Amino acid sequence: MTPKPQAAQAAAGQATPAYRAPRTADGKPNLNGIWQALNEANWDLEPHAAYQGSLPATGAQFSVPPGIGVVDGGTIPYKPEALAQKKENFANRAKLDPEVKCYMGGVPRSTYMPYPFQVIQGTGTMMITYEFAGAVRIINMGKPTESPTDSWMGWSNGHWEGDTLVIDVTGFNDLTWFDRAGDYHSDMLHVVERYTPRSADTLMYEATIEDPKTFSRPWKISMPLYRRVEKNAQVMEYKCPEFAEEVIYGHLRKQTSK
Repeated sequence: MTPKPQAAQAAAGQATPAYRAPRTADGKPNLNGIWQALNEANWDLEPHAAYQGSLPATGAQFSVPPGIGVVDGGTIPYKPEALAQKKENFANRAKLDPEVKCYMGGVPRSTYMPYPFQVIQGTGTMMITYEFAGAVRIINMGKPTESPTDSWMGWSNGHWEGDTLVIDVTGFNDLTWFDRAGDYHSDMLHVVERYTPRSADTLMYEATIEDPKTFSRPWKISMPLYRRVEKNAQVMEYKCPEFAEEVIYGHLRKQTSK
């Protein structure tokens, strides 16, 4: 038997979900809970071998672990000029990665950063809170509305397609990256996320990414998300600005005379 491509398998899974999630009071799939990705996507979305980290002085402690990648087809379809910018980002990632500066992770990166996030589900709105940098998203589940301004986390309009929560996200600024490898986007970014329950403690997450300034065509990432099942699981406060002060403002410190 010829194996189906990954995208075809995912599409087949969406059409006939084998798992029916518990329901909320309004009959929708209950996605409430604390979730986290377990992969190497925040290091590099594409398949990669292990390589030296951006700070050689830290040795193996912050070296980059190998990853099988989460991009359907394996490669992000950059336009030639955008690929050159990605390579420049990679070379200077120790100081340019927005994560280094404690900027909010954006979408979809906040989903697969190595920190938990919590889904709080209502009827007219939903909220997703992220541990890193205290980022928060409000998901409008009613009539779609337009973003009043560009922002790190974008503007989210959601709806249900069967058991799948679909979130259309626009209104991004161009100040976030997709990973620590310099993969980036412009302010034309448009993300369509899909959260599909596949068991009591796992979701399938997919994000289709479109940005005509940066990419030659839309592309997609997919990965499972896992429920944090510790009895005291919680999204804790992670205020990171104080850890970024030296990187951002250190050069302004008054120099002492020798």
